[in-house]
Amino acid sequence: MKRVRIAMIGYRFMGRVHAHAYRTVHHFFPDCPEPELALLVGRDEAALKQAAQQLGFKRWTTDWRAAVQDPQIDAVDISSTGNNHCEVALAAAAAKKHVICEKPLANTLPEAREMVLAVERAGITNMTAFNYRRVPAVSFAKRMIEEGRLGRIYHFRARYLQDWILDPQFPLVWRLQADQAGSGPHGDLNAHLIDLSRYLVGEIESVCGMKETFIHERPTVDGKARAKVSVEDAALFLARFQGGALGSFEATRFAAGRKNHLTWEINGEKGSLEFDLERLNELRFYSEEDRGTERGFRRIYVTEGQHPYVAAWWPPGHILGYEHTFTHEVLDFLRAVRDGKPVAPDFRDGLRCQAVLDAVLRSTSTGGWEHPEA
Repeated sequence: MKRVRIAMIGYRFMGRVHAHAYRTVHHFFPDCPEPELALLVGRDEAALKQAAQQLGFKRWTTDWRAAVQDPQIDAVDISSTGNNHCEVALAAAAAKKHVICEKPLANTLPEAREMVLAVERAGITNMTAFNYRRVPAVSFAKRMIEEGRLGRIYHFRARYLQDWILDPQFPLVWRLQADQAGSGPHGDLNAHLIDLSRYLVGEIESVCGMKETFIHERPTVDGKARAKVSVEDAALFLARFQGGALGSFEATRFAAGRKNHLTWEINGEKGSLEFDLERLNELRFYSEEDRGTERGFRRIYVTEGQHPYVAAWWPPGHILGYEHTFTHEVLDFLRAVRDGKPVAPDFRDGLRCQAVLDAVLRSTSTGGWEHPEA
């Protein structure tokens, strides 16, 4: 397969990022099938037409069902709000179209289970779009852990902090409404942390969490009324991993001064690794094998050609950015479509993440430890 014709559902933040990735991937990775931005889907026809022209799509439509069933489409990219992930994915599977879906996979655990069953029965390539796995430094950390550089893992601690709704007068956008978003920073931000923990450390066995909504009412988007916030503003939880490690997770949109602050640290018997998304070209590594007078965290600058994905880009020291993670993501998706092989994280990975999200929410109600049930 030399070309993969893409229908993309949604054209705002994630849609724009995905479109950029499709436009650049073949230029830097010429062994990858060339994506064709064939069809863009949205609800507002005027805005949709403008977006299609700006993002480089050949056609546009407000009928997502027609787009999914279009014989000129090979793959469906779901970059829309969470409340329609399930319906679109089920239709794509029924039409035998390959599908990549933004995280979290669904708004509910039953929806995620239904999506996994559909794509596996259809035998199509499927991917959950957890782009932070594709940060070269994160992929390199995975390699170091698999090589035994940390030994037995004892701790995984992570936080994802933002502040964009700190103002009580910030309007009630869709991300603050459970019927569209499913949850607040728990599904939006903790989902990333959960996937990274599974990728780097392993499966989560049990969780215990808490959540809080600090601002219970906000102005509607049109400014004419006030309405109830139906998601949490912050969610924190503890975890036990199947391998014996302990985990702590924090996600909030009320961390003043933090814009997109994702950090994690892993401690093992032989050393530690630390990552900060705001310095995404770097890892900090501590090794117990260093001599006593030289021990301490040191920086690994992950920009060498031997590091994951980096050889296709710039000379060492010429840093990569947020958008490159999506280019790497669609690269792996398109190669899997061409080769007919599985790609990770797939929908089942998305389901396992959803099961952890669900268990945490159950824990906030029961007050005890809960087990993910994928």
